[in-house]
Amino acid sequence: MRDDVNNMKKYHVSIEGMHCAACAANSEKSLKKIPGVTLANVNIMSKKGYIECNNSVTIDQIKEAIAKPGFRATNIEESDQTSKPKEHKHNEEKNEIDSWKKKMIYTWLLTIPIAFLMYSERLFGLKLFQEATMTIVILVLAFPIIFIWGFETIRSGIKGFTSFYFNMDSLIMLGTVIAYLTGIINFILPTISNYSGISSMIMAFFITGKYIESRARGRASEEIKKLLEFGAKKARVIRNNRELELDISEIRIGDILLVKPGEKIPTDGIIIKGSSSVNESMITGESMPVDKNKGDSVIGSTLNQDGILYFKATKIGKDTFLAHIIKLVEEAQGSKVPIQEMADKITNVFVPTILIISVLTFINWTIFTNASQALGIAISVLVIACPCALGLATPTALMVSSGMGAKKGILIRKGEAIQTMREIKTIVFDKTGTITKGKPEVREIFSKINSSYLLERTASLEKLSEHPIAHAILQKAELKKYLPVKNFKILRGLGLEGTIRNKEIIVGNTQLMANKRISFKDYQRKIEEFEEKGYTVMIIAESKKIIGVIGVADAIKEDSMKALVSLQNQGYRTIMLTGDNKITAKAIAKQAGISEVISNVLPQEKEEQIRRLQKTGMVAFVGDGINDAPALKQANVGIAMGTGTDIAIESGDIVLTNGSLTGVVSAITLSKATFRKIKQNLFWAFAYNTIAIPLAIAGVLNPVIAEIAMALSSITVVTNANLLRNKKI
Repeated sequence: MRDDVNNMKKYHVSIEGMHCAACAANSEKSLKKIPGVTLANVNIMSKKGYIECNNSVTIDQIKEAIAKPGFRATNIEESDQTSKPKEHKHNEEKNEIDSWKKKMIYTWLLTIPIAFLMYSERLFGLKLFQEATMTIVILVLAFPIIFIWGFETIRSGIKGFTSFYFNMDSLIMLGTVIAYLTGIINFILPTISNYSGISSMIMAFFITGKYIESRARGRASEEIKKLLEFGAKKARVIRNNRELELDISEIRIGDILLVKPGEKIPTDGIIIKGSSSVNESMITGESMPVDKNKGDSVIGSTLNQDGILYFKATKIGKDTFLAHIIKLVEEAQGSKVPIQEMADKITNVFVPTILIISVLTFINWTIFTNASQALGIAISVLVIACPCALGLATPTALMVSSGMGAKKGILIRKGEAIQTMREIKTIVFDKTGTITKGKPEVREIFSKINSSYLLERTASLEKLSEHPIAHAILQKAELKKYLPVKNFKILRGLGLEGTIRNKEIIVGNTQLMANKRISFKDYQRKIEEFEEKGYTVMIIAESKKIIGVIGVADAIKEDSMKALVSLQNQGYRTIMLTGDNKITAKAIAKQAGISEVISNVLPQEKEEQIRRLQKTGMVAFVGDGINDAPALKQANVGIAMGTGTDIAIESGDIVLTNGSLTGVVSAITLSKATFRKIKQNLFWAFAYNTIAIPLAIAGVLNPVIAEIAMALSSITVVTNANLLRNKKI
């Protein structure tokens, strides 16, 4: 299995020429036919495909597969090589909107005169031309509308017939071209009604609908555009003791960079000099700035506020945190929600089915009325049928949702999580780094002598250790000068010992004191009290006599209790899963407000515990460490803290970049709101087609009204998805 994973590749493909959901379905179908492709998702909203395949699949094969339905792969990048998205992607979207806008203006400049010619006699009693002359004028005016500004639609529609990859353009092409040709046929067979003027109106409304839809789609990806714009363009780099201003692309790992107040931090790194506060809201969604000092990490594209910072670049280009976020969001937008599978299956057979229904409608109406009337009704059936609304229902909502989430520090990596989240009943939390800060702090000191004396001896000894508890004691002591230590020794799992000013100092647990035959009887009650509070107890002995105890604990995050109370009020069962002993685990759980605790769990047993809980219902797991990765994968929804390890983040279905449990509450709210919006969109799309197609078959709707209704259905779905922005998360 490991070899299979190592042989897999992921590609992001930009696809040009897609106009509707059926186009995306056809591209997807063609890609899935490539031997070695295990997954292919094509998103009509982002005009991108996401492919997972083995090493045997070549880029040329991908290009050929996309070309078969009539489209073009403009850019193919391997996922792990994807750098920060290019600026021109935003420009391409703007160019598409501008293109549809120009086409719309030009078509209406000619469609309005055509409509006036067609209805002037009926409305105003004006007969400007004889019938034959008016037909010629309309044919001349309609020609550029259909065959110049509508050329891409016509070409795409014809390609659908020649390749048997039918799409929405196939229906529009057939409807408009047949309607246009009736004007020519009318010269030969005057009994055939002339729909040539209507052909221009159909195309004009179709293009207008595409313009409005493209604008709405552009709004759906606004947050992602903002993420792209966050990146710094220039950087101040110190090389050979000189300050150089370079393009961001010229930064190398290990470079020393200078950032002044009010400037963006160019890339990820570690501060080597200076202190400041940094606004990280574009990553975490938190408005409060974060204090940064020497040794702290900084994230590229965040804003330095009030101090001068010197830092060493540790990540550049595709490896930066921002690039990673954008990659995760793009993959999320390329993922699918299970409910979409039904819509996809319908979309795949929709256009061929409508073609058959249109032919049968024509034959049926020809039998009972005449060919002329039958033709008009058949054209109505062709242009009113709309798989677009059906295909846009899910990806539009997912794009808006993923953009909103990214802005708030919530990355929904897999669309499936949106649907699954609403069925979750139990949420399991890792302790360290999830509920707690993952950073031990000195909580209490008890000594029968001067506490500063105690801390001075303890800190001088702990300074030689790299243990997290040592850092907590050093931070508490804040000594400017440490006492010299001789005979220093680390006693694994027990503590430390050394000689300070000719006195033996021992710092450790009760077992170490027992091993050294040092009595801690006078401190027994205080030690038990500390343990009941969930502290790790450090006993300090000098010359075989206890001089004090220090209680160290991993502090609970400030907002953990608030988040857990909110989840419990919503009816969720909350459980803490930890390797801590029962006493410590219960003490921390009590502080956090969690009633259920599973303690003494070894790292390799976490996955097994999740599997056991799944027997009672759907389970979400929240974690941040390497040892949490299997549990995150096993859970029905894995929620990874973005402040944790890369492997945990990659294992999560949802990633919280700010590392706060309030993000779990927000993620649940966003997931539920998104799924609700998807269901609404699918309802409207199904309802529209269920009502509109029978009306067209019955001859109730003329072709122009049919086209207006078709355009409105897509616009309604996209607009409804954008209303998701009003939801507070």
